[in-house]
Amino acid sequence: MTSYLLYAILGIAPSVIWLLFYLHKDVNPEPKKTVLLIFLGGALMGPAALLLQIAALAVLSPQAQWSNIFAAVNQNHYFFLFNILIFAPISEEVVKYLPVRYLALKKPDFDEPLDAMIYLIISALGFAATENLLNIFLIPELTLQLALSQAVVRFLSATFLHALVSGILGYFIASALLNFKKRRLIFTIGFLFAFALHGLYNYLAWLFNSDKIFALAIAGLLVIMAGLVSWQFRYLKKQLSVCKIR
Repeated sequence: MTSYLLYAILGIAPSVIWLLFYLHKDVNPEPKKTVLLIFLGGALMGPAALLLQIAALAVLSPQAQWSNIFAAVNQNHYFFLFNILIFAPISEEVVKYLPVRYLALKKPDFDEPLDAMIYLIISALGFAATENLLNIFLIPELTLQLALSQAVVRFLSATFLHALVSGILGYFIASALLNFKKRRLIFTIGFLFAFALHGLYNYLAWLFNSDKIFALAIAGLLVIMAGLVSWQFRYLKKQLSVCKIR
């Protein structure tokens, strides 16, 4: 029982560490209740994204063997590529946005452009926490060492990726709310950019499985994205007007 508790803590830890890091960047901290609500909302979106991918598999590959759901998603080569490049990025970025859309955007506390980035990152980290727990508990013959190594790897890669992509999307949402007449165009560009970045990361991660040299490409992509998010944070901090919400 103690071991499973430690595994769960390790699964959640990467998200909590990044959460504390980004909350520290917010000059005007968000209410703790709202932060927790958005984080839990993002966490609940993890199973939702998985169910969407399973539904897509059922439609596109009805002959798949369902004895192991996760194996079924990966066993069809064409569906696997379609999933990692297109469907997973789209479905995951959309479901991570939903808690923010319905639980934060129209709240009185959402009163500055930077909040869009903060709340999207919070939701993404909740989503990543669920994803990390699944990845750890699905390790065959799980040990504390394996769980720790998985937590460290995901802290530096997938969890960071989720936070960065959603942060970038949050910037576009803030820009859309500040430029209300062009909001639909800006929203569309933001989502397409987020889909593309997520798909590119997934593709590089897939290539990494066959050639470890792609770790450099993954690291380069994450560094560039981190730099972009940092610039976006600084820019939005200068935008003091209250966002126009509809």
